[in-house]
Amino acid sequence: MTEASARRRGRGGGGAARRAERTAVSIETAKYIERNIPLFEVLNDEALEIIEHNAETVLEEIGVNFVDNPAALARWKDAGADVDGERVRLPRGLARELIKTAPSQYTQHARNPERSVVVGGNTMVCAPVYGPPFVRDMDGGRRYATMEDFETFVKLGYMSKWLHHSGGTVCEPTDIPVNKRHLDMLRAHMVLSDKPYMGSVTEPSRAQDSVDMSGILFGKDFVQENTVMTSLININSPMTFDDVMMGAMEVYAQNNQACIVSPFIVGGAMAPVSVAGTLTQVLAEVLAGISYNQLCRPGAPVIMGAFVTSIDMNSGAPTFGTPEASHITYGAGQLARRLGLPYRSAGSFTGSKLPDAQAAYETANSLNMGLLSGVNFMLHSCGWLEGGLVSSFEKFVMDADQLGILHHLAKGISVDENGQAMDAIREVGPGGHYLGCAHTQANFKSAFWRTNVLDYKPFETWAEEGERDTMSLANAKMKQMLATYQKPALDPAIEEALDAYVVEKKASMPDAFT
Repeated sequence: MTEASARRRGRGGGGAARRAERTAVSIETAKYIERNIPLFEVLNDEALEIIEHNAETVLEEIGVNFVDNPAALARWKDAGADVDGERVRLPRGLARELIKTAPSQYTQHARNPERSVVVGGNTMVCAPVYGPPFVRDMDGGRRYATMEDFETFVKLGYMSKWLHHSGGTVCEPTDIPVNKRHLDMLRAHMVLSDKPYMGSVTEPSRAQDSVDMSGILFGKDFVQENTVMTSLININSPMTFDDVMMGAMEVYAQNNQACIVSPFIVGGAMAPVSVAGTLTQVLAEVLAGISYNQLCRPGAPVIMGAFVTSIDMNSGAPTFGTPEASHITYGAGQLARRLGLPYRSAGSFTGSKLPDAQAAYETANSLNMGLLSGVNFMLHSCGWLEGGLVSSFEKFVMDADQLGILHHLAKGISVDENGQAMDAIREVGPGGHYLGCAHTQANFKSAFWRTNVLDYKPFETWAEEGERDTMSLANAKMKQMLATYQKPALDPAIEEALDAYVVEKKASMPDAFT
């Protein structure tokens, strides 16, 4: 506020102060979800034991490949595994013994301590879409993503009440060289938001850059003693661990940063078509990946991931929001809990090309599945479109709004004195109404979840306002959010140090676009 505007506000008295309060930007973020509801369990104990036994058999008899990573092979051999070339076979029970050092939950610290999140137990943390090379909105259509698009998503994530995490590669900025774009992306998360974020995994040196930049933001000692990043390590299913992802995981584990160890499975292509067969492979892969994580640093925070979808056998395209994916996600959640590990899965999944009815159905199925399966870290919780090829601005806003429903579902049903509402029932009696009773007046502001996007107005009002559909409403909401965005405060010295790091690193290497 300028000095002149301050004087004007002072002359305006109470009325001006109240107007200023109404128009002030208030960035509210809900606390991460804490479930107070039962989880859905699709498998009985016998089925779980069969899958667990079969997964150990896969590790013992078939094994997994660790490609182009002699250091990993040496670690495995020292740990007692049978190493034959790049094939690693784990004696029954070895992986389970190694993962005992992995924590059941951890705190990921944000630069704003009020936005720090707890991952594990009964919590769920929602993070946005990750990885698409394309973006889409009503104004520009479908196009390759740019750094400007990336920064727009980070701002929208910061402004979204129900989104707890800034995420990582919310879209792939193709206008920046491949070997340098991670620097700009990290800087955007660190400077344009104060929520937790993810680090780069596309090359071990980029993971180290993520650690070094976090050291500038938080302080080097703080980073070594605390977790400030949760980053995605994908397994090349079936049962292959490449040197790039494993190299990044080694960097993060050795620096006490969290990794999501996650198979990337399209059922029927990268895993069996049956649910039990896929769960067996998922469990074998995560047991091998997480146990290797603990070989790198016992006690490093790590999440069991399961990204699983089915396939359309006519076109070969992945499908989302299907019952098979739900069964696998529910079952993997049970397996994660039996291992005592945090769990990552689900998201705003859809194969639709637009944020339309198909997108809404498939996304609703996927989000609710995530809540009820016990997911602790939900990547892709908003913005996913076209099977993960596209980050949609409108769908980001629509999905982020709907995450509020998950918060309210997770609360469960209160049966305290206020929840029982006996005073209201007595006050109103037969034939009355509850609109004006004391209980309603005391609770109406918080009793019901409220959308910030969807239209609940009467038909006449809706028609007068242009008969806008949901995508149009989300587009308008997006523009309103961006118009009121204000960068969160950051020590100028820290921002200058981050900028200097980015400039120096970029200058140290030629551009590469492959």
